[in-house]
Amino acid sequence: MLVSITTVTYNSAATLARTIESVLAQTYTEIEYIIVDGKSQDDTLMIAESYAERMQQKGIRYRIISEKDRGMYDAINKGIALANGEIIGNINSDDWYEPDAVEKVVAFFEKEGCDFMYADLRMVRPDGSTFIKHSKKTRIATSRGWNHPTQFARKEVYVKYPYKVESMHDDFDLLLRVMKSDYKIAILNEVLANFSMEGMSHERRLSANIRRGKTRYRIYRNNGYSRWYFLECLMIEIAKFILG
Repeated sequence: MLVSITTVTYNSAATLARTIESVLAQTYTEIEYIIVDGKSQDDTLMIAESYAERMQQKGIRYRIISEKDRGMYDAINKGIALANGEIIGNINSDDWYEPDAVEKVVAFFEKEGCDFMYADLRMVRPDGSTFIKHSKKTRIATSRGWNHPTQFARKEVYVKYPYKVESMHDDFDLLLRVMKSDYKIAILNEVLANFSMEGMSHERRLSANIRRGKTRYRIYRNNGYSRWYFLECLMIEIAKFILG
């Protein structure tokens, strides 16, 4: 079974090598790896291109495109459109997979017969300390038990529900749409990826927390959820403001 992995980049020279190395180190090798760059101005492209020979030696189909885009989710949509794999995952250019992540994903899809899955995630703080964010299903629609870097889905799911390219929370919007669909969602309680807690989603500034909360609430309402989900948005941003 071919698995496609996408990584979107823009001026990612400082972290991209670690991400690429994590794909190169996979124990499962029937992989297609697509890097979608937004016309970086640093050494991002040079770093990506330097891995072409090693990818070929490993038997990984490797493709790099570099062109202007409308942000991260527009770039992910481009990668998905190019993907030939039955299953697709996305790993951002400052995050990285565990070596057996794809092997476990393929086995899990075959065992569960699912269409969409996610797993546990190792959260890495700026000081290097870590903790595990466990994946889980809850009665309410929330991102608290969902980990986007560990998300894999059949291509047909992404074809039906492309990212909307509206905000930094387009990934959460997609999750809500899939949750309301007939697609089968399954949870794997094993760590598949590592997440660097230094991006905009973890910025500890009151204006940023308010902005994120408003965006998340708008996504809930656009997907037909109750006004009471305002409390869920508030709780998440309070936790991020206090804990980081």
